[in-house]
Amino acid sequence: MEHAPQVEIPLLSMLPFVLMLLSIAVFPLFLNHFWEKNKNKLYIAIALSIPVIIYLLMNGFSHQLIHTMVFDYVPFLILLGALFTITGGILLTGDIAAKPKVNTLFLGIGAVLASIMGTTGAAMLLIRPVIQTNKQRTFKVHTILFFIGIVANCGGLLTPLGDPPLFMMYLRGAPFTWFFHLAPEWFITNLLLLIVYFFVDTYYYKKEPISAVVRDETNIRPIKIQGKRNFIFLVGVVLAVAFINEQYLSFISINPYFKFIREAVILLMAFLSMKSTPKLLRTSNNFTWGPIEEVAYLFLGIFVTMVPALLYLEVNAKHLGVQTVGQFYYYTGLLSSFLDNTPTAVTFHSLALGLGITEGTLVAGIPELLLKAISTAAVFFGSMTYIGNGPNFMVKAVAEENNIKMPDFFSYMFKFSIIVLLPIFILVQLLFI
Repeated sequence: MEHAPQVEIPLLSMLPFVLMLLSIAVFPLFLNHFWEKNKNKLYIAIALSIPVIIYLLMNGFSHQLIHTMVFDYVPFLILLGALFTITGGILLTGDIAAKPKVNTLFLGIGAVLASIMGTTGAAMLLIRPVIQTNKQRTFKVHTILFFIGIVANCGGLLTPLGDPPLFMMYLRGAPFTWFFHLAPEWFITNLLLLIVYFFVDTYYYKKEPISAVVRDETNIRPIKIQGKRNFIFLVGVVLAVAFINEQYLSFISINPYFKFIREAVILLMAFLSMKSTPKLLRTSNNFTWGPIEEVAYLFLGIFVTMVPALLYLEVNAKHLGVQTVGQFYYYTGLLSSFLDNTPTAVTFHSLALGLGITEGTLVAGIPELLLKAISTAAVFFGSMTYIGNGPNFMVKAVAEENNIKMPDFFSYMFKFSIIVLLPIFILVQLLFI
């Protein structure tokens, strides 16, 4: 988000954003048949975006709008789309017993992979095998919820590749290896989540009908991975995100559009994946474009309508009294739960710079403890709602395509994130931040 002109941003300008969030929350409850069609999501997104676009253009905010859509939304969608395409070409067949220790191991592996290939890459790589393994289980919604918490969010804290907010901090001067300092927060959070999940899954496993357990244990087939060449394209995406930037290629700073060399390479990896992967393999993987279409349409509306909200925060943040490390943690966390966590992290980094602190250990131009609070909260709290982080919606959509009935927007919060995730995030703050 570019710096905004110092003018008042009326609260009314944020109404479309609120309505966009309410649409995501309410329509599945009361207009499910209407909402399940992706084209209707697009219509809602466009209808709510138009008044925001008119307001921004008429009040001199065209640059902020263009910057958000071109340099935030487009790279966001290209990266998610490429990872979705490539991992959709990796087919894991076979069926191992969906016992609690097996499921916990799956999620633990995902927590590690999330920091290596990003939360989106890890989530899209593992969600289908997890669903396949649990196919015979009656109780499996809780596994998808913990998958969102661990693999699609909390696992991605250790490197700039793990989650976009961290990459933005990396581009603002935080050394690649600095994020390893967040290992205690990463370890404790994911360990506690895995322990809680193990006991929850053990409870539900004991409640499984005998017939379901018998089917699960008798339908054992060796694990086999097809489409292995897609791992090469996945590595290509990871390397493009890691090294095609101003840190390593100084000429990119000459023109901001040179940054799209990275996106071109990422698109090339997705194209090669599509061309080299047999269509039958994707069909066997239940691969459809539905989930990425849903993300594209919903986040089109979210990115446009949230511009006034971010402008308001940037203009008024100094008057909000956000100064302590704890305040940075919880305010970043709160907004990352309902806004996209990447621009939220960038805005609070700008706010921290505005405090003008020059004493103590500085990383990326701000006190290390503030960067720690911003980075940790942006990544963790992205799991508090379906809209907090891009992979959340994708995992939900893939699960629903496989006939797993996921909780609605509010139920996700009240039955999972508030009672399971939030206490752990508060504990992390008390221990480390």
